This record gives sequence, structure tokens and C-alpha cells, in this order.
Amino acid sequence: MNSAATRRLARRHAAERRFRLMGLGAICLSLGFLAFLLGTMLVQGAGGFRRTEVRVPVDLAAAALPIDRAALARGGAAADAALAAVDLERPLAAAADAAFGRGGARLLSDGAWLTLRRTIRDNPAALARTVDLWVPAAAPLDLAARGKADGPVAATAARLRAEGRLHIGFAWQFLGGADSTDPVLAGIGGAFRGSLLTMLATFAIAFPVGVLAALYLEEYAPRNGWTDAIEVSINNLAAVPSIIFGLLGLAVFLNVMHLPRSAPLVGGLTAGADDDAGDRHLRPQRGEGCAAVDPRCGAGRRRLAGAGSSSTTSCRWRCPAS
Repeated sequence: MNSAATRRLARRHAAERRFRLMGLGAICLSLGFLAFLLGTMLVQGAGGFRRTEVRVPVDLAAAALPIDRAALARGGAAADAALAAVDLERPLAAAADAAFGRGGARLLSDGAWLTLRRTIRDNPAALARTVDLWVPAAAPLDLAARGKADGPVAATAARLRAEGRLHIGFAWQFLGGADSTDPVLAGIGGAFRGSLLTMLATFAIAFPVGVLAALYLEEYAPRNGWTDAIEVSINNLAAVPSIIFGLLGLAVFLNVMHLPRSAPLVGGLTAGADDDAGDRHLRPQRGEGCAAVDPRCGAGRRRLAGAGSSSTTSCRWRCPAS
């Protein structure tokens, strides 16, 4: 090999190494950005798993709540109905004012009374005594306890923490709660359960319909204008954005069929229609690994394009060799 060819080969190898290093650098840069994004999400979202709670002593015996004790003892739906008929916010607000001074009720979350209801339901004997409840704090007090607010509410948070009447713990409510206008009570439990149910409904609808329709169209349906129109329609639907199927679900399932809103069944029906339209890969398309259909062939003169060879899969029909 002459010197010119050697130099060209060396330049080619050097260019290949540079290109490889550039590709590796691009991958490392992408991974770095991804790690930064995930780290930022974890750091900023970790606060959602913590909740500030305030200890409030509530004298239930003095409150004399008009609760049906017999229904409460039966439990179940009877206990829920008995508690629903009683205003539990009033005694809790009065207890907060007595413990923290005038306006103390504003330190508690709007849903703090749910803790009182749960306590009475689980322990009906608490109606005859004073109970210390750890209830969720209001959003301003929660921010002050985390050091994200100042002013009078920050002084109040510091005083309550020093007195042992405020602490920050793990927010189990965030894992099991549902949507709420109160950020302290909001959780992902409802959305998580709804997503699982929607996935199950989608699988139950899309899997049998999509697979069986693909098998019928490919193996059993006669080749005529109807099946060609169906395949053309399916191929067109496979390119439709998912938002269009969402509008279809809104128009058909909600406005016409009047199915309940925010129901996993409606989401499963809509997503199932999207998945069935996207099952194009289950049906071998014309010309994939086999000869095109010859219009001169009759139904009795067709055979698999790969018959007698190794390419017997995903084939349509062709005329036998004359």
C-alpha cells in the first residue's frame, strides 16, 4: 500500500473515531439533562409527601354532639349516615379557637373535620371524653412550617413547634386521597385507581376486538371490496392523533350515550377504539414479503406466495406458475 492510501486510511479512521466520540458525547449530554430533570422533579416534588399537622384538644363530651349512638355502633352505612347528619366543623373550630386564640380555626385545613369524623367512627367511646387530634394544618401554616413563608404566621408556626403542637410527618393522605381544592388534602390515590381501571377496561375491549378482527381479516375474510375498504379505513385511523379519539369519546359516549363522566369505562372505550385502530401491525400488508395479487387469478387458482419455500409467513396470494 502506497503512502497516499495509508494517509487516506488514517484520516478515515480518525474521522470515524471523532464521529464516535461526538455520538458518545451527545448521548452523555442527553443522559445528563435527563438526570437533571429527574433530580429536579424528585427534589421539588418530595415536599408533596410531607404534611404539617397541628394538635388540637377537642372536648367531645362538652360538645354534646347529637349523634345516633345506636347507628354509630352498627357501623357501615348506618354509621356514615349518622355522622353525615352532624356538623363536625363547629366543635373543631371552637376547640381550635380555645387552643390557639381567636381565629385559631384559620390555622386548620378545610378538611380537618374529616379527622374528627374518622376518630368518632373508629372509636365511638371518644364521644364521652376529650381527644387530642392531629389534624392537617392550613396551607399558609404549612408553608411557614417548611420555612417558605414569613410574617405572623411564621411566628405562630415557630411557637406551636416549640410547644410540641405542630410537626411535619409523612403524608399518607397524598398516597390514598383523591382530588381536592385544598392542597393539603389532595392526593394521587383516586387518579392512580382510575388509571388502573381505565387500563383494565382498555385491555378488555381492545385485545379481543383488535386481535380477533385482525385474525378474521387476514385468515378468513374473503378478498373483496368490503375488506379492502375496511383495511383502508383502519390504515387511515392508525394515523389519527389520540386527541381526535378523545373528542370522539366526548361526542359519542358522553353526549349521545350519556355515560357517566370521569368513568374508567368511558376512558377504556375511547382508548380501546384508539388501540384497535392502531393494530395495523397485526395485519400483514399487501406486498410484504410476497407477490402482489394478480387480478386475473380466480378464487380456486390462488395459493400462498411462499408455499414450498421458507417465506411462508405474512404472505397473501398469487397465481401459481403456469
